[in-house]
Parts: sequence; C-alpha cells; structure tokens
Amino acid sequence: MTAPPGAASAVLSCGEVLTCILPSQQPLDAESAAALLSLRTDERVLVSERPNLYALSPETLTGVDCALPTANGAKVRVVGTVAVRATLTEGRVLQTTAYFRAPADGPERRRAWGHYLMRPGWVEPLGRLPEQEAADGILNGGRPGELDLGLIADGLLRELLRHPLLDQAVPFKKSRRTRLRWAALSAPAGLEPGVDPGPSIQRFTLGEGDLRTIRLSVPDGTKPVAVAGLCEDFALHDWLLTTVVRLLDGRLGSVEAPTALTALRPAVEHLMHLWMPRARGDRTLSTLWDVLEQEPGFTRQWQSISQRIRDQLALLNTLAPRRVPTGETP
Repeated sequence: MTAPPGAASAVLSCGEVLTCILPSQQPLDAESAAALLSLRTDERVLVSERPNLYALSPETLTGVDCALPTANGAKVRVVGTVAVRATLTEGRVLQTTAYFRAPADGPERRRAWGHYLMRPGWVEPLGRLPEQEAADGILNGGRPGELDLGLIADGLLRELLRHPLLDQAVPFKKSRRTRLRWAALSAPAGLEPGVDPGPSIQRFTLGEGDLRTIRLSVPDGTKPVAVAGLCEDFALHDWLLTTVVRLLDGRLGSVEAPTALTALRPAVEHLMHLWMPRARGDRTLSTLWDVLEQEPGFTRQWQSISQRIRDQLALLNTLAPRRVPTGETP
C-alpha cells in the first residue's frame, strides 16, 4: 500500500489477526491453497514453498465511516478503507488480518469516496488524531458502533471457512482461534541528523481468553504491510504454542500408551514442523523477535515442550512390548 503523491505520512498503524486450524482432514497443497485464497480476479495469490509452504491472498478493501476507539473517550470520526488479507501456512493454519494506517490529522469535512479509494488501507480522521489514545483504544477494544478490526477480519475468515474445498473435518479437537490486536506508532526521528530509532515492542499482553495485544514503535516510514506481516508471524507462533499446550494439558505425564499417543499424535503430525520464526517478512523488523524470545520466551517454551514430547515418545517406545520374530523363542 503506497500513498499517492502529496499524501500525509502515517503516524499510526493498527490491525487484528485471527488464527485458526483449517477445517480439512488433509492439508491443502499449493494449488488448492491458491484457489482458497483467490479473493480477487485481477490479482494472483502469492505462493512460496521455501522454507515452508505459504500462501498470501491479494488484499481487499472495506470502507469505513465511524468513530475510532480511544482510551480517553475522545470523539474521533474516521473515514477511509481497511485492508483485509489472508494467509495459509503449510496448508494447515489459516489467518486473516484487517489493518489500516492513519495520519496525524485530516480535513474537517468528509471528502468524496474517490479520494479514499485512491488510498487503500488508509483512514483519515476528521480533525486531529490523538494517536496515543487511539492506539490504546484499538488495543482495549471499542464500543458498539466504533471501528472493529476484529469484526472485519472475522468476516473474511467466515467466508473462507465455508469454501467448498474444505471438507469441514477438523484434524484435532482441542483447537480454538486466537486474536492478536496490534498498534504501531511511528517513532520520531533521532536527535542526531539522519539517525532514526530502531523498532521496539512497548508492551505485549496475553489477555483473557484467546486475546493478545502488542504495542510497537517503528521508524517513521515503515510500511504498515511489513508490520502486519510481522504480527501475523507473532500470531502464528503464539497460536502454535497455545494449541500444543492445550493438546498436552494434563496428559503428557501419562505413561499409558493409548492416552499418551492420543495426546501426542496431533501435535507431532500437524504442528511440530510449523515452528519457524522469522521465516519471512521485513528483515528490518525481525529484531523484534528477540524481544519476545526474552519475555515471554516463545522459542524457549516451544523447545521445552518439544523435548518433553520426544522424551515421552522414547519412554513409550521403551515400554512397548518387543515384537518377537516368527520362529524365535522369547
């Protein structure tokens, strides 16, 4: 999404990512993934097979004219379009994202729709935008009638989940969708000429239920689509951790083969190979993964779970009755 010449620079980008398991007994191959995510006839689905199978839909737009959530209750009306897209990882994990960018201020009156359609994924406030309060308002969630990015992302998700390619056979039961809301504020230029501050995570929160929120600071001029891709990567790996923990909850310590294998099989067959942080995305933002590796420690927890699964499988193999070849006396 590139702003037309003369457009003001964005000071705030916000979005919400929904992540869930694809209701299909078998993962989709590259061709089927492209068919699923074909949202527009004038733009093709991008498919990558290295380092893993990944499909990215073209973006569609949703027009909005409503109040923007703000933490202090300030009345801010915004008009424009929200960009919406979907991704599919390894033909198994589906994500939809709705996001926008906004300038520090806008006109006092609403403009013709042609003006907003020329600026995809761009919403303008009528007047000044209190970006700090708006960022917190988006993360906290709005009231009825205010801009709801989750509702927009959910609309696309529901549409994709009804696609005739899907047999609606969920490969395992203990899986729920997660939501990650994000807000990225543009950092001011550094004190030294030509030096801009690097990106940073100001706050990452595991909220109630399946909600996560992340507040970031990014260098001025950072493309919102790059932040959206980074947050999709965060959301994917958070969903993997959450889902595997739920699958194994209370059952990993069991040495009873049927119970243990029932718990381990979905994780081993469908999820363990998907762990690949920073597999793609804007390299200038990938350093933010280092922050999440320290706190809450995504990969550290994943490696611990993976090792416990390997240990459990080794124990089950040791305890399994040894098969005696025909003609041999035990």
